[in-house]
Amino acid sequence: MNENYPLLRARVQSSVIDLVFIIILMYLFTHLFAFFQNVPDEVRLGAFLFLFVGYEPICTALGATLGHYLSRIRVRKFSDTSQRINFLQSCIRYPIKVALGMYAYLSISRNPQRRAIHDLAAGSVMIKV
Repeated sequence: MNENYPLLRARVQSSVIDLVFIIILMYLFTHLFAFFQNVPDEVRLGAFLFLFVGYEPICTALGATLGHYLSRIRVRKFSDTSQRINFLQSCIRYPIKVALGMYAYLSISRNPQRRAIHDLAAGSVMIKV
C-alpha cells in the first residue's frame, strides 16, 4: 500500500523546485517593476506576499504547485484521496510546514501513509500520480 505515497526524496525535490520557481518569479517581478516609475511599495509588498505566502496554499488547493506537478505528487484529503484539499486546509498546512521546516517531515518514516506533521494537522496526505 505504501507504493501510493511518495518518499521523502520526492517531497524535498518538489519543495526545491518550488523554491527555485519562486526565486525566478521574484527576479522577473523585479525586472518588470523596473520598467515603471514609482511602483508603490504596497504593490511590491503584495507581489512578495503572493509569492512567498500565497503561492503554495493557492496552487495546492487548485491542484498542484509546479514542484508537485513535476515531481508527480499531489496533496489530497486523507479521508478521500480522490479529492483535493480545500483552501482552508491548505492555509492550515502551509504555515506549519514553513514554521517547522525540515523537522515537519520527521513523522514520515513513522507513518504508514508517510504523512508529515503538517499533513496530520490539515487532514491531508501526499500521493503519487
